[in-house]
Amino acid sequence: MSHDAAPNLDFAGTTPYEDYVQADVLTHLQHPLSDDPGEMVFLVTTQVMELWFTVIVHEWETAAGALRQDDLPVALAALKRSTYELESLNASWKPLAHLTPAQFNSYRNALGEGSGFQSAMYRRLEFLLGDKSASMLVPHRGAPRVYGELEKALYEPSLYDEVLRLLARRGLPVPSEVLERDLSQRYEPSAEVEAVWATVYGAADQDSELVGLGEALTDVGELVWRWRNDHLVATRRAMGSKVGTGGSAGVAWLEKRARKNVFPELWTARSYV
Repeated sequence: MSHDAAPNLDFAGTTPYEDYVQADVLTHLQHPLSDDPGEMVFLVTTQVMELWFTVIVHEWETAAGALRQDDLPVALAALKRSTYELESLNASWKPLAHLTPAQFNSYRNALGEGSGFQSAMYRRLEFLLGDKSASMLVPHRGAPRVYGELEKALYEPSLYDEVLRLLARRGLPVPSEVLERDLSQRYEPSAEVEAVWATVYGAADQDSELVGLGEALTDVGELVWRWRNDHLVATRRAMGSKVGTGGSAGVAWLEKRARKNVFPELWTARSYV
């Protein structure tokens, strides 16, 4: 076959690319509610964030399942992929990070009571990080499929729960009250778990699988922290300290979130190595 052959342009139906990507669906999901030309970038950026939440949840569920099977290579590969995806998610703030209050106000009313706080996929992401709360299911009672997925995630082990169970199976003294905790509750830091991570990081073999797992989780935790801080800065620039969309506390709530670390003992244990 000649290298100069033209690509096939004649298909009986839609193109194979369209069939796979569903680009026509994706590019017709935007329905701005104001006349402001800047609303389009806000809407598309928010939709892109939802897609990144979806793939990151997929990666962390893959990692959790692999950890359950003691398959660290598959778990580490999924965590590594998620760091690249988190970097792309965080970059999504760029188009919104320099909105002036007047620019944001020009279409803010179009959101009505809408808020990213209500994102079901982001809530699943937070549940996987161990930040559980049954009250977060309430906004989704009117959407049975979404509610069911969130309820399932509420009662399942988080990614960090699976990590701690693996450490226990490897003979490390993870306390039983941590391993047998009520999985529907927010994970709370444990001094004993902190000591376990200090042991892992203090070992002579710094190339061990467990150090590698700890570092992969630390990479994820750092990028989640950066996501929260970028959200805080973008919101502060766009609306100052006003009440957030959907009636949230706005910047005050985001500041509280930005101060919290995921996988907390991984960070505090470093002081004892």
